This record gives sequence, C-alpha cells and structure tokens, in this order.
Amino acid sequence: MSDANFISPVPLYVSGEFIHSSSTHWIEVTNPATNSVIANVPCATEREIDAAIASAAETFETWREVAVPERARLMLSYQQLLKEYHDELAAILSSETGKNFADAKGDVWRGIEVVEQAANIASLMMGETVENVAADIDSYSLIQPLGVCCGITPFNFPAMIPLWMFPMAIAAGNTFVLKPSEQVPLTAMRLAELFELAGAPKGVLQIVHGGKKQVDYLLAHPDIRTISFVGSVPVARHIYQTGTHHLKRVQAFAGAKNHMVVMPDANMGQVVNHLVGSSVGAAGQRCMAISVAVLVGNANEIIPDLKVAMKKVKPGPSNNSEAAYGPLISRAAKQRVLQLIEQGKQQGAVCEVDGSNCTVAGYPDGNWLGPTLFSGVTTDMAIYQQEIFGPVLVCIAVDSLDEAITLINTNPYGNGTSIFTACGAAARKFQHRIQVGQVGVNVPIPVPLPFFSFTGWRGSFYGDLHAYGKQAVRFYTETKTVTARWFDEDIPDGPNMTINLR
Repeated sequence: MSDANFISPVPLYVSGEFIHSSSTHWIEVTNPATNSVIANVPCATEREIDAAIASAAETFETWREVAVPERARLMLSYQQLLKEYHDELAAILSSETGKNFADAKGDVWRGIEVVEQAANIASLMMGETVENVAADIDSYSLIQPLGVCCGITPFNFPAMIPLWMFPMAIAAGNTFVLKPSEQVPLTAMRLAELFELAGAPKGVLQIVHGGKKQVDYLLAHPDIRTISFVGSVPVARHIYQTGTHHLKRVQAFAGAKNHMVVMPDANMGQVVNHLVGSSVGAAGQRCMAISVAVLVGNANEIIPDLKVAMKKVKPGPSNNSEAAYGPLISRAAKQRVLQLIEQGKQQGAVCEVDGSNCTVAGYPDGNWLGPTLFSGVTTDMAIYQQEIFGPVLVCIAVDSLDEAITLINTNPYGNGTSIFTACGAAARKFQHRIQVGQVGVNVPIPVPLPFFSFTGWRGSFYGDLHAYGKQAVRFYTETKTVTARWFDEDIPDGPNMTINLR
C-alpha cells in the first residue's frame, strides 16, 4: 500500500514524539457501522520497536528515582484531563469500535477509575518492617519497579484495558510499551496525547503498532520484563507460553463463557432486564458478557418473557441514542457468529429469536447482528462450548442449584458468573462452591472496581497476578528484603562526634 492511499496514517509514539513509521506494511482501520476506511495503521519495523524499547529502558533509569508522590500527582493530573476530554475520547472510540456513545463513555470511565487508583500508588508501594528479628538486627522489605513493561490490548475496550495497564505500571516506577489492537489504534493515540499533556516525561510511555509478527518480537525482546495481555484463548495461550519461555513475567487474560444462574425465587422482572442487557450489550463483545442463562426448576418459565424483551432490542450506529448496541467489529467477526448460530440450529437448539438477518436503515454495509436467543441448549453443542462474542444468549434448564454449580464448574472457563435469588443461603452456597474468579449476587456483570483486582480463574487466565488493584502493583514490582545491623559502639559521642553542616 503506497503513501498515496493513506487515510490518516496512524503514527507511532516513541521517545515522546509522534512519528511516521517507515513500514511498508499497513493495515486498514474501518468503522464497523459502515466498513469505510478511517485510518491506516503501520506494522512497526523491528528497528522502530527497538527504538521504543531502548527509549523506555533509558527513561526507566531516571523515572524510577522520581519520588512516589510526584508519580502520584502525574496520575491525578491525567485523570483530570481524561474527565475533561471524556466525550471526545468516547467519540473517537465509537468511530473505531462502533459502540454506542453511552457504552463508549462507560469504556472511558472504567479506565479513569483505574487511573484514580494509580494516584493512590504511595500506599500500594509500602513494604513491611520487623524490628529486632535478632539481637540489634532489623528486617524490612522494599517494593521496587522492574523496568520496561509491555501491554498488548484487544479491540473491544480500547480505553479501559490500556488504562488497566500503563498507569499502574508507570505509577509504580516502570516505563511502558503499549501495542494496542491494530483494529482500534486511534483511542490509544489520544490517550498518549493526553498523558503527555498531563506532564508525563518523554519516554515513560511508548506506543508501537502491528500484528502477530510485532507481538512475537516484543515477547522475545530481552529488555522487556513483563507482558500484560487481554484477548482470545488461543492468543492468550501463545502469549503466556512464549513470554514465559523467554523468562518474562506474564499475565494473560483469555476468553470466557459466563453463566447466570436464575433461581425460581428470583425477581423475574429484574432477571429478564439484566439477562438482555448483559448478553447483548456492546454486541456481546466483552469477556464478562453473560452468554448462558442457567434456569433452575420453574425459572425456565421466563423464556417467553425473555423472548419478548430480546425482540425489542435494536442495534444501531453510535449517533442513534435509541440503539441498544452497535455493530460487530468486523465482517469476519460477524461471519463467525453467524456460523455458530447456524450450528446451534443444526444441533437441535430452539432458536427463539434469530438476529441473523438484521439490517439497520441507512447503514447497509455495517456488521449488524440482532439479538439472538436459544433455548433447549445442551453442553455438547457448539453454541455452549465456544465463546460466541456476539449478541447471543443460550438457555440451559437444570433441576437444582447443585446441578447448576456442577455445570459451571465443569466448564473450562472461570471469568465471571452470577446468581439471581432471594435466598441468602443459596447465594452463599453458590459463591462458596463456584470455581469462578468473579461472582455476582443479583448483579449480572460483576466487574470489580479498581481497588480490588480483576480475578478471572482457570481457562480464562494464565498467570499468577491479576490486573489493577493490589495485585497489579505486585505484578509490576519486585520485593527487596533488607536485613540491617548497626553496632552501638560505632555511635559517635562527645568530642569525637563529626557534624556535617552542609
């Protein structure tokens, strides 16, 4: 692709400068509502990636010595700018993801909340001290930054997920190289501009672009200490296996199949509303979406009401305030979901609501998919076994809470789950026995606020320390333990005391 074909070429951000890449390989960025090209993003060359990492490594030597309160004040300034430019960021985000404006604003806001937590970095960097661990010997621990950290982020949350990563890492004293999704690079670039405007020194944040080749180069680079990733299961496995093979600390957040258990005593009006919103919101393109309703006993009787409610929900462009959600990210993503819907029908599930032939007036080329509801689903069907990542909800009927718990614990994923019930004992049994990292009780999407951590389990996460909260600080730092002894006879006294008045 020649320079003559560029539509708003996306720059790299290296050493505090927005630079035009010398790459000969560029990827088109499209608006999912129209599939029109809105930008071109480069696949950075190895020399450009080396330059970004070298700049980050050099900057680390001075940034690590910056006082913790000063790093916290940078984050305070940054969160204020993010709030000031909230709507602008949401508009950029909508243009490249297709999200409706309210959803895009939510994406930005959840990132702002993490930046606010990063401003609390001083209390999160505290070590521990024990006096007199032996005679006249004290021990204490220091929390110190690691060096150059790297983040590889997905298309579905182009503000929130980068803001999960680089503010916490940089506040802890590291420098950071971000590789945003090549499908949605524009939001990340604006985040970098605002970070610079907030007073971030040149070199603490770098942004490079590209696909698998660029990711693999980052994973193997000897100067990168940590890798943070959010994305699909196969890619998360590759990131984790490759990164750890190169002796890096890795956190890789993978896919999910999130279940909502509905007990017969639940408030069914609330259940229907929350099932619809949590399954089709953001076109189902979120790792915490509820994609399976587990209906216990008589709760199966809500399917007709659920069917009516799902039919009322309509997708549309971001400038339509009445649209419940936007398009899927790409034609390929839509085709994959359509194939899974067809498989569900062929394997015997009842398609109560079929959104396969959805159209939106004025946007004939968008990646539209209407809400889709299946009942009579069994665990051997593809629509249950695979993460659909579209506005599709499948319903499974079970006879008891124990059966529901076994069903969920047998599933390979463990990202999020919820139970809707009026019975405290049922809720307590569920939250205690369920092998899922994030549990909601009468809450459909239990994403923790940033003073906790995002804690997916089992096949939804590869690594040991999770995103944001206290675990993120531990992920981006190392603990140094000091054991010190001072001798009383060395204390200067009287005429032998030396006083330095400088």
